[in-house]
Amino acid sequence: MSTQLYGYAGKFLRIDLTNRKSSEEEYDEATLRKYIGGTGFGAKILYEEVPPGVEWSDPENRLTLASGPLGGTAVKGSGTVSVVCKGPLTNGSTSSQANGFFGAFLRLSGYDGLIIQGAAPQWTYLVITEKGVEFRDAEDFIGKNTDETEDLIKKTTGLPVSSVSVASIGPAGENLVKFAAIVIDKGHVVAHNGPGAVMGSKKLKAIAVTRGKKKINVFDSKKLTATSNEFLKYIRNDPDWGEVYNWGMVFEKAAHPSRMKPIKNLQTRFIDISPEDLEKFGGSYIRKHYSPKRNSCWACPFNHCNMIEISEGPYVGHVAEEPEAECISAWGVLIGNTYAPGMIITNSDCDKYGLDANEAGWVVAFMMEMYDKGLITKADTAGIDLSWGNIEGVRALLRLIISRRGIGDILAEGVLRATRQIGGEAPKMAVYVNSGNTSRTHDLRLRWNELFDTVVSNICTIENDGFPRPTEYGLPPLSNTFDPIEVSTMTAKLKGGFQFLDSLGVCKFPNRQVPKFLVPMLQAATGWQDFTADEALKAGKRAINLFRSFNVRHGFTPDKEWPSPRMGSAPLDGPAQGTSILPALPLMLDNYYKLMGWDRATGKPLPETLKNLGLEKVSKDLWP
Repeated sequence: MSTQLYGYAGKFLRIDLTNRKSSEEEYDEATLRKYIGGTGFGAKILYEEVPPGVEWSDPENRLTLASGPLGGTAVKGSGTVSVVCKGPLTNGSTSSQANGFFGAFLRLSGYDGLIIQGAAPQWTYLVITEKGVEFRDAEDFIGKNTDETEDLIKKTTGLPVSSVSVASIGPAGENLVKFAAIVIDKGHVVAHNGPGAVMGSKKLKAIAVTRGKKKINVFDSKKLTATSNEFLKYIRNDPDWGEVYNWGMVFEKAAHPSRMKPIKNLQTRFIDISPEDLEKFGGSYIRKHYSPKRNSCWACPFNHCNMIEISEGPYVGHVAEEPEAECISAWGVLIGNTYAPGMIITNSDCDKYGLDANEAGWVVAFMMEMYDKGLITKADTAGIDLSWGNIEGVRALLRLIISRRGIGDILAEGVLRATRQIGGEAPKMAVYVNSGNTSRTHDLRLRWNELFDTVVSNICTIENDGFPRPTEYGLPPLSNTFDPIEVSTMTAKLKGGFQFLDSLGVCKFPNRQVPKFLVPMLQAATGWQDFTADEALKAGKRAINLFRSFNVRHGFTPDKEWPSPRMGSAPLDGPAQGTSILPALPLMLDNYYKLMGWDRATGKPLPETLKNLGLEKVSKDLWP
């Protein structure tokens, strides 16, 4: 490898849990430029090393945790780690990110990423240092929640707590709940498609990374810092994103129905809540009444990720991470809850149990609707009252789910599988895609671009930004969110932008999908002065096509790209009343497949598409 490799440590740490061995792997500059890092590199490993027939819980499934060439640098929010594996909800590819310090500490220890394979013979946790990996017994941590696990592991290292970043699973991951998450640094959650269950299947309770002293060698540090600072000014002055800078994801009216909130399992666009109670879900009230303390991620200037203490009611004194917008929705209006402290305590439960709040919220919501309509009773719920807004009932149901007891064992399978086991009206009421994923906790019927992107996603969550900026890529702005051709065209044209960002090792909040800043920062880090915005989008599309090819080889068929009746329904009231995506969906899919260069009948990327992305080997696999 060239000694002039800039922007990268140049090596990954491969960890074999079965044999308790590790090795360092180096990659040349051409490979790094092709896949960038993070999501792109994870997609490469997943496709090349997890052949058809390997299930999500198989020891041969790979779990990749990777940063990228901007990770751990002066770039704002560069502590991100991207996790890629085969996930249990879709039985297909997973790509999910979390922030905190994990990605930065990994780079400072001399690694661009971890490739984890095999399964430990007994519960294990890992400690990553500049010297490599230590395998340690985790039996004493089993049953502990993620907060407890992190605190205990940090004590065992003997290092200052600020010098260790911990990624762990809670009881949900231990019991292989299919929407179990990995929780990093108390509240930063790798959520979608059950990566926590994958860790659990490997008997891997946690990974601790210490803050090493390795230098991240960038090509032009002054330009990198200057461009990042200029980018931050751009975001702070943005009419939309400036609000996120000031509030993080706790918007002033984060629970307000006008912000596409999914009310009572999408049954209505209205909820009976007083202005006073609605105000208590907003940023101003939380910040004034709950004693917020900054808990920022690596190099992040955003007013985000505060620790708060509930100051009123039955949960007074409880300390928790400030909930983000989707979590406010999941444990607020989605389940008919109008009591803000109840939302905070339930979200805190989710983080500690190691659950994806999006999937968990949709699971609970359809059960509440079933209960409300008399289709299930307390006899089915182990005596739990699932009336709308009953927070203690919700908390009790979550405890059943994470322990897989009673009805919780069925619900732990996720929305799609649970509704099919329950049968009757359940599949008609629940929100899911036939491939196995649900949506983020929004009412996507009001924004077709995110609804369509969720339906065609290869990774169990959106692949494009829910609030796209096509003009940043030289494309016309979206003028009509209900136009099938316009929406599907924009969705296809923007594919790859998010994946490029997620490959860099940076958070999307202080960076966004803005090539005029992201590309110069990559140039400054690596010295690739000829790297262009077109190459950036192509790198992202390479990841998308690897995920799609992987899914096809593992059983995906295009008929799975269809929303449940409730997810695709026409709202009964509100601004989109009577408007359903379902009649337009066949036309949208045809247009999307054509623009993506994929075969409509099989879902396979066409040979010429793969060739243009430098994926000839994949083409031979799909088109022998």
